[in-house]
Order: sequence, then structure tokens, then C-alpha cells
Amino acid sequence: MHIVDRRLNPKSKSLGNRQRFIRRAKAEIRRAVSDALKTRKVAEIDSQEGIKVPAKSLHEPTFSVSGSDGRRDFVLPGNKSYAVGDRIPKPKSGAGGSGRDGSPDGYGEDEFVFTLTREEFLDVFFEDLALPDLVKTKLKTQRTLTPVRAGYATDGPPARLSYTRTMRNSLARRTALRRPKTEEVLRLEAELAEAEKAGDDERASRIRSRLEVLNRKRRLVPFLDPIDLRFRRYEQTPKPTTQAVMFCLMDASASMTEALKDLAKRFFMLLYVFLSRHYADIEIVFIRHTTRAQEVDEETFFRGTETGGTVVSSALREMQRVIEDRYPLDDWNIYAAQASDGHNFFDDTDACIDLLDQLLPICQYYAYVEVSAGESDADEFASPLWSSYDELDDRHANFAMRRAGAPEEIFAVFHDLFARSRAAA
Repeated sequence: MHIVDRRLNPKSKSLGNRQRFIRRAKAEIRRAVSDALKTRKVAEIDSQEGIKVPAKSLHEPTFSVSGSDGRRDFVLPGNKSYAVGDRIPKPKSGAGGSGRDGSPDGYGEDEFVFTLTREEFLDVFFEDLALPDLVKTKLKTQRTLTPVRAGYATDGPPARLSYTRTMRNSLARRTALRRPKTEEVLRLEAELAEAEKAGDDERASRIRSRLEVLNRKRRLVPFLDPIDLRFRRYEQTPKPTTQAVMFCLMDASASMTEALKDLAKRFFMLLYVFLSRHYADIEIVFIRHTTRAQEVDEETFFRGTETGGTVVSSALREMQRVIEDRYPLDDWNIYAAQASDGHNFFDDTDACIDLLDQLLPICQYYAYVEVSAGESDADEFASPLWSSYDELDDRHANFAMRRAGAPEEIFAVFHDLFARSRAAA
């Protein structure tokens, strides 16, 4: 016997079944999510995803005859050829066959395809990730009241009336009190009309008495009673009030090709979606830089054509200015992500180190991602900026740096930078 839940899913009523299925197919789903990031556009980072799962991993639970009592005689449901006690002839030797010829009665199964919703996709994607730093102490103590579902109540505003729960209570009450059904009343009325037409007064009198009893009971047991009403109930639950700002610093110099900018763009979008799931209020500040830095909008940040030389300290000074003007340190969690190909004006290195020594103590986390055209990670190939940032990695626990050379490496880099084990450390 196979047990398969094929109910429709109105308003997520079979959500539990879907979640159990996702847990069963977790390995295939995680692999599909990782593969999806290699080809997705930045705007599609947090959209739903079609997942293919091998059919062999979806076998349903079955009930079978116990092998401990020695009984082997049974007939499968749906059998039309055999009865209990019939002997099935053994196939002739070699009947199974082998070789490369086709078979007229072969059977197989295609891969099973289903779609992950946006929330399910992000749950799988961020499953092992966590913010690597702490929400500020002041923000931890501030609380905001958020409405949370808390069952049902017997009174409330009409807008919160639960039709499904109300009708369920009505059906249970009518069944328990044996309220006469409408079909039964209509049937008796039709019989009464027939008896009156046939002139059978005795039968008509009995039917009238029965109808009077049924109608009286229907009036005493109404179809819908105020006791059946159920209203969705909400409780105001205090939650920490948190807000964050993320600074995206991108090198837009002539050495940053479109391919390198695409790698940086993918990382920034992943970081933004990740923070959005942890904070109720988040702002994002885009800063492009060549020899000078400028705060820009999202369109200019990703598609601007301005280019030139490279002075990284200009972006750090612009970030420092924006923080002082708009984001008080007591009220905001400050995150920063910098993407560059590692090239910098040789006289600018010391200025970058000095500025970061001032910025890192006020940041929750600072991530530097160096994008390259598949260059080696070996130290002998280190860029000037990578070499100068290496000493910061030792001095500041909230600073991390990684390299990425292809779209398929972005997920691994992001996962490494925000791994839950790093957050715990």
C-alpha cells in the first residue's frame, strides 16, 4: 500500500508535507541552488527556482507483508489473472535477455521537477549562514511590538473572521445535535404532495407530523450559531528594533572589466538579500571610485560608464563622510563590502590602511572581495591591495578578505565570509 498526499494546497494547508519533502530532497536542492547562482542575473538572485530531483529519491513509504511469520501467499491489489493458491511459472532460462536490442515493455521514470518559492529558496541558500557580528547593545534593549498569530478567539472585528474555522465548528455542532438535513425535508415534502394527490389522508397526516418535528428541530438547531464564530487572534510580541546600513564600495577604474564588475555585482546582491532577512530596516549606500569617489544610485553603480585611474582611499574617505553625516554610531549597524581587482596607486596604500584602522572599529563587519580573471590564490600572485590588506586581517577580527575568479566561486566565497562557524568564533 502506498500513501501519497495528493491534496491541493490552498493557503498553504499542506505546507507541512511540502517542508518534509524538502528535507528529504535536501542534498539535491542544495546542489540545484548552488548551480542556479552560476547563471542567474543579479535581479533574479532572490526569485523562485525550479528544482530537478531524481525519481529514485522520491519513493513513497510502503506497507508490506511481514517476513517474520513465514507467510508468502498473497495477491496484489488490482490483479485480474491469478487467485490465491495459483502457481506462477518460472521464466525460462535466458528469458530476461541482455544486449543492446530495445525492449517493447521497458519502464522508467523521468526526473521530478518542482518549484521552490522565494522564501524556500532563500531558506536553503542562507541555511548555514549568520551575521558575523553582534547587534549593538542599545538596539538589543529597544523593543517594538509586532503582531503575531496566536490562534483563534470567539469575538473580534469582522475583518478577522475565519470562515473555514467557523464553518467547521458549525458542521460539528449540527452533526452532534443531529440537525435534520435539507435533503430530508425536501424528500418528505415531495412525499406529502404525492400522498395528498393520491388522497391518502392517513399517510399525509403522518408525513405532516414528521415534517413539523423536523422543522421545529431545524429552528432550534440553526445552521450558524454565534457560538460557532471564530476570529483570527493576534498578540503583540516584542522584538528587537534593529537597523543597518550597508556600504558597497566598487572599483570602477579602467582595469575593472565588465566580467569583473559582474562578479562584484553578484556578491553585493547576495549581501543585500542576506542582510534584508536579518534586519527590519536596512539602507544601502553605493560608492563608485576611480581616482575620486562618489555616492551614486543603484543604476549608476552597476551600469555607469565613468572610468579612470585607481585611488582606493577616496572611497574610504567618502564612506567615512557619509557615516558622520547620516548614520549615528549608537543607532546603526554598519556593514561594508569592498570589491576591487586589487590594483591601486602605489602611494595610496598607507592612506588606505590608516583609514581602515579608523573605520573597522565602528563597523560590524567589513568584507573585501578581490575579483580576478582566474588568477592563482598563491601569495606570489598577490595584488598590491591584497598584500597591504593582509596585515589588517590579523589585527581586526571583523575584517575578512577572499578572492573570486568566476561566477561559480561567488557562492563559496560568500558562504565562507558569512559562515555560522565564523559568526560563532
